[in-house]
Amino acid sequence: MRRYTLRQLDTFLEVARALSISRAAETLHVTQPAVSMQMRQLEEAVGVPLYEQIGRKLRLTDAGRDVQEYAQGAVAQLRQLDDAVANRIGIKKGRVEMAIVSTAKYFVPMLLVQFRKRFPGIEVALQIHNKESIMNLLAHNEIDLVIMGHAPDSINCEANAFASNPMGVISAPEHPLSRRRAAPMSILAEHEFVVREKGSGTRETMQRVFAEHAIAPPIVMEMPSNETIKQAVMAGMGLGFLSLRTVRHELATGHLVLLDIAGLPVIRQWHVTHLRAKRLSPAAVVLKQFLIEEAGPLVNLWA
Repeated sequence: MRRYTLRQLDTFLEVARALSISRAAETLHVTQPAVSMQMRQLEEAVGVPLYEQIGRKLRLTDAGRDVQEYAQGAVAQLRQLDDAVANRIGIKKGRVEMAIVSTAKYFVPMLLVQFRKRFPGIEVALQIHNKESIMNLLAHNEIDLVIMGHAPDSINCEANAFASNPMGVISAPEHPLSRRRAAPMSILAEHEFVVREKGSGTRETMQRVFAEHAIAPPIVMEMPSNETIKQAVMAGMGLGFLSLRTVRHELATGHLVLLDIAGLPVIRQWHVTHLRAKRLSPAAVVLKQFLIEEAGPLVNLWA
């Protein structure tokens, strides 16, 4: 007889994903004591410890990893149940679980505002992660739709492009390269960079572009957010490689400069992605179609 709740399983999966009570609480928009209580109640229900705290680090026990595996499957099945019911009541109401890579946060809220004006009864639950975490969500069927750059080759996904994603090298206004015109890509090999963390789509694109030109600029620091990189570049720590969607305002005000480098910016695409085998709910289908058909011009105006 089941003695645990769906809420407890959802909370546990977020803790298992983040390996942190505080980060799970932040993602779930609840307090840390509330997360701890849900975890304690789930452990009491299953009768074994699911995680252990070693200093400030959290680690799943063997039983915790078993529960994680089965909970992922159970939650995915329940979402499919919700989708089947939604198919019978149409698209006036519904809930879509969406995850986006962190770079997309500069324009996705604007798109969701426009979407909700058209479909006020559809709720979109939004998660923000780097590419590596997004791929994990996709692989375990824990998400309906994903907004990311390059769709993963290792997962059988359907990906539809809906907006361009220009990417280039930025500097502080006083940087020597800020005054160069049509500089060769090779010149970047002489200058230090502040970059996104490993697992980031932006980092992967940067590495591919530099590898194509056989350059490997020195990296002075890795940072987990575009905002921190922008501040570091403005302070003169080094150059940055970012999506130009993230630096529109700083370029307009002159706080950052887009370097004039031959072959840059490179133009990539934003994609709305989901598992190819996933049976999307009517609400998810409507959101996907909105992105494909209407999001591109909106993104160009906004960012």
